[in-house]
Amino acid sequence: MKVKTIIILITTGIFMSCQRENKAETIGDDNPLLAMWDTPYGAPPFDKIENKHYKPALEEAMRIQQAEVDAIANSHELPTFKNTIVALENSGTLLTRIKTVFNNLNTANTNDELQAIAKEMAPLLSKNYDDTYLNEKLFARVKKIWDKQLSLKLSTEDAKLLERKYKSFVRSGALLDEKQKDRLRKINEELSVLSLQFGDNVLGETNSYELVIKDKANLAGLPKELVDAAALEAKEKGKENQWVFTLQNASVMPFLQYADNRELRKEIWTAYQNRANNGNKLDNRIAIVQMASLRAEKAQLLGYKSHAHFVLEERMAKTPEEVYKLIDQIWKPALAKAKAEEADIKKMMEADGIAGPVQPYDWRYYTEKIRRQRFNFDEQELKPYFSLDSVRNGIFTVTEKLYGIKFKQVKNVPVYHKEVTAWEVTEADGRFIGLLYMDFFPRASKKGGAWMTSYRKQYNTDGTRTAPIISIVCNFTKPTGNEPALLTFDETTTFFHEFGHALHGLLSNVTYETLSGTSVPTDFVELPSQIMENWAAEPEVLKLYAKHYKTGETLPDELIAKMQQAATFDQGFATVEFLAATYLDMAYHTRSEAMTQNIGPFEAEAMQKIGLIPSIIPRYRSTYYSHIFNGGYSAGYYSYIWSGVLDTDAFEAFKTTSLFDPATAKSFRTNILERGFTLDPSLMYRNFRGADPSIEPLLRKRGLQEQVLINDKL
Repeated sequence: MKVKTIIILITTGIFMSCQRENKAETIGDDNPLLAMWDTPYGAPPFDKIENKHYKPALEEAMRIQQAEVDAIANSHELPTFKNTIVALENSGTLLTRIKTVFNNLNTANTNDELQAIAKEMAPLLSKNYDDTYLNEKLFARVKKIWDKQLSLKLSTEDAKLLERKYKSFVRSGALLDEKQKDRLRKINEELSVLSLQFGDNVLGETNSYELVIKDKANLAGLPKELVDAAALEAKEKGKENQWVFTLQNASVMPFLQYADNRELRKEIWTAYQNRANNGNKLDNRIAIVQMASLRAEKAQLLGYKSHAHFVLEERMAKTPEEVYKLIDQIWKPALAKAKAEEADIKKMMEADGIAGPVQPYDWRYYTEKIRRQRFNFDEQELKPYFSLDSVRNGIFTVTEKLYGIKFKQVKNVPVYHKEVTAWEVTEADGRFIGLLYMDFFPRASKKGGAWMTSYRKQYNTDGTRTAPIISIVCNFTKPTGNEPALLTFDETTTFFHEFGHALHGLLSNVTYETLSGTSVPTDFVELPSQIMENWAAEPEVLKLYAKHYKTGETLPDELIAKMQQAATFDQGFATVEFLAATYLDMAYHTRSEAMTQNIGPFEAEAMQKIGLIPSIIPRYRSTYYSHIFNGGYSAGYYSYIWSGVLDTDAFEAFKTTSLFDPATAKSFRTNILERGFTLDPSLMYRNFRGADPSIEPLLRKRGLQEQVLINDKL
C-alpha cells in the first residue's frame, strides 16, 4: 500500500466453492453468515448481516474447522498429498469467509460493538489457530509427505503448497515441546489482543481531535476546497459558521502545507505526532513495550535470534543484514539531500523574519512556497484536473490498454456502506474476472490510510476458476457543495497504487487459495502496486485522464512540464521520513531480549543513531505505527523501498519499448500478476525482466543519483 498513507491490511479471504458450501446448508439459514449466499457474484449479504451474527457464526465455524482438522489428523489412511495437504487447504473455508467479512468491516466500517466482539474473539481465534498448527498427529502426517516429496513428482504449484504448509507448522511451533507450546499459545493470545487494542486506540485518538477555527482570518493561505471541506465537517458536527480540521490525512496534511498561521500549524502537528501518546486510556506506549518483548520471546522460543530474523526468513530479503545493506545505501544520499532542502527552508524562514531552527510543522509549508518560487508551480493548480471520476476513468483506461480488461458499475450487489460502489471486471471478450468494491472517503468508522483487501480470493477447482472479490479502501478528499471530489496528485498516485494491488488479486489464476493473488512476501507484494504509480505521471497518460472537471480541458502542457521539472523536488524529505520509520521498525524487531526501556527514549536513541535531523520525524512514530503493530508489516516496513527497486527497474521494461507495449504487459501479467506465490519471487521477477533488478532507476526517480556521485567524490 502506498507508503505515505497506508495501513497495510492485505486480508486473505475465500468463499467456499459449491462443493464446500454444502456444509453450510446443514447449519440453518437463520444466520446469514452461516447460510448459502444467494447474491449476485456470491458477494457477502451485507444488507442482512448484523453485529449479533458474528460471534455465533465464528464459534460455529471454528467448531466445524476443528472437526475437519481432526478428521484429517485421525485418518487411518496413509497420508498422501491429496488426503492431507489438499484436505488441509480445503478445511476451514467457512471460518475464513466469516473472518474475512468481520475483519474487513472492523477496519472499513467499524463501531463499538464490532470492536468489542473483536477483542472477545481474538484469544479464541488465536487458540483455534494454535489447535491446528500445534496438532501433533496432523503435523506427523504433513511431515511424512514433506520427507518423501522428491518421490512424489509434484507439480511446481503442488510443491509450493507443500512447502508453505510444512513451514507454517514448523514456524508455528510444531517442533516445540509441550511446555514451550503452552508458552507460545499464551504469547499468541496476548499479541492478538494487544494488536487489536493498538489499532482501536489510534482510531480513537484520530477521531477525538478537532482543530476548530472561528475566526476567518486564521484560514489565510488555505485552498478553497480545504476551507469548504472544513466548513462541511463543522456543519456535520453542529458547529455553524465555523471550520473543523481533523487528523485525517486529507485534512491535516494540506493544512500543514498551506496554513499561514504558524501557531495553528504547530497545534495540529503536535496533536498528529502525539496520537496514542497522551497518557490517557488510548495510550499505546505500554502495549508497544509488551508487543516488542513478546515478539522477541516468541522468536527465541522458535529458535531465531530476533523477530526480524524470524520474519525475514520468509521474505525476499532473507536477513536483517540484507535490509540494512539496502537502506544504508539509500540513507546517506537521501539525508544529504534533505539537509540541502532544510537549508533552503531556513533561508526562506529567515526572510520571513522567523528565527530559530526549522520545525517539522514548517517543512511542508515552506516546501510549498519554494516549489512555487522555483518552478512557478502550485499543486493546487492540478486539483481541478484530478476529479475522482476522471482519475478512476484514467485508471480503467490504463488497465484496459495494458491488459484488455473492462469495468462496469453494478448496482444490484449489496454493499456495506452507502458510499461504496461495486464494479464487474471482465476480459476484453466478456469473460468474468471478478468483482471490485471501491470505498473512497474518510469517516469515523474507518481506519486511516489506504489499502486493498479481498472478500474472496481466487482459486481453481477441477479446472474451474472461482472469481475473486476485491476491495479498495481509501481516505480521499470528500466532495463539497457542487464540486466533486478533487484529488491531490498524491491521492491520485495512491489510487493508482491500490489499483495495482487490486489487479494482483483480480488477475490471479492459480489452483490454491493460500497461494493466490497477494499471498506473497511483503517485499514483493508492493511491486504490482508501486509499478502502477509510474503510469500516473507520464505525460502520455496524463493526456488520457487529467481533465478539468468543469470544462473538460486536458491538463495543459505547461502544467505537465512543471510537474516533470518538480518530480524529484523534496524527495530528500520523502525518502528520509520513510527510511527513518524503517530504521525504527528494525530497531524494535532486531532485539534479542525483552524491552525494559520506555519507548520515548528508545525512539529518540534509534533516530539519533542514524543522524535524523530534528526538522523531520519518522513517517510513523511508535504510538501510531499501525503498519508494524496492527497491520502485519513488523520487520517489514522496508518492503516499500525493496519493492521500489523492483518497480522502477520493471517500469524500465515499458519505458524502453512503449508504455502500453503488448508483449511487455502480457509478460508482466503472466509472470507476476497471475502467479500468486506459486514460484519464488526472485525467479518470477527474472522470468519477467530477464535479469535481477538494478537500484539505479530508483535513485534516478528520487533524484538521489547525483547525490551519490557527490558523496563518492567526497
